[in-house]
Amino acid sequence: MTALVTVVVVNWNGMPCLMQCLDALRKQSVRDIMAVVVVDNGSVDGSAAAVKRQFPEVSLITLSENLGFSAANNIAIQSVQTDYVALLNNDAIAHPLWLETLIDAMRRYPEAGFAASKMLYQDVPHIIDRAGDAYTTAGAGSLRGRGQSVDLFCQTEWIFGACAGAAMYRMTMLKDIGLFDEDFFLLYEDVDLSFRAQLRGHQCCYVPDAVVYHQASRTIGYDSPTSVYYGHRNIEWVYFQNMPAPLLFRTAVRHIVYTIAAFGFFAAKGLSAAFIRAKWDSIKAWKMVLEKRKKNLARRRVQDDYIWKLFEKEQSFSRLSRRFRKQDMNNGNL
Repeated sequence: MTALVTVVVVNWNGMPCLMQCLDALRKQSVRDIMAVVVVDNGSVDGSAAAVKRQFPEVSLITLSENLGFSAANNIAIQSVQTDYVALLNNDAIAHPLWLETLIDAMRRYPEAGFAASKMLYQDVPHIIDRAGDAYTTAGAGSLRGRGQSVDLFCQTEWIFGACAGAAMYRMTMLKDIGLFDEDFFLLYEDVDLSFRAQLRGHQCCYVPDAVVYHQASRTIGYDSPTSVYYGHRNIEWVYFQNMPAPLLFRTAVRHIVYTIAAFGFFAAKGLSAAFIRAKWDSIKAWKMVLEKRKKNLARRRVQDDYIWKLFEKEQSFSRLSRRFRKQDMNNGNL
């Protein structure tokens, strides 16, 4: 049968989890209408050879160096000929009905340009990793439902955005808004894409029955210097490249308070250098940011009120609580 959806998996030195990921994709209920593409980002652990040997049905794109999550996905998406493209992290294991459920949702909701999955921690599957992405009134991305019970977030609903670690996109939407911003390299590239999609009026549907089990932060580490740098550089680029001017003024104080609180948190963990470098590099790119801002806002179709209603109230205390819970999880106390 002709493929209806292409699944793209980006890999960088993650052979053990990649094999599990691809094995789960083999068990998808809609395997006969799906194609799988693995983009190997310059791995040196034998990942590419293992894919060729164990999964000959998978299309493999090998890159000579690590171009980052954004560029690697874009390379694959540019060749997609199917109606939908689904992105899946190499450290995620999809439930057998994952793809079928997402396709069904996209068919039932033609106004949805993209869809978010329910991601659970693989080691503690009764706890939510995230139930799609939110964006707060402090101008920061937020992980919906992180640390909460699997019994919550069980309703299909319209939300701000989807984590690209387990999401489905209409190709018509991507052709309209463009692909991932490759300057981001990794982290927050999906938040940026979600924001650009919403500015153009493409809605995101959260699909709670589309379940994947995720080994969170397997590749770059949790609160590592790499994650702090890219996360807190890119958070500024998303904010200033996409936020309409009236909402910039409305969120500015909250954004400053959030930034100060984040600095205090990371300084206490010995990560102040990565945080400061992130903010400095975000400022140095101001010309690029203004050019992209002009383009993004010139193409928007929705009003400020629509965007504002998508935002959730910033809950800094809850963020800190989740981080402590994550630490407990890492220590085996959850």
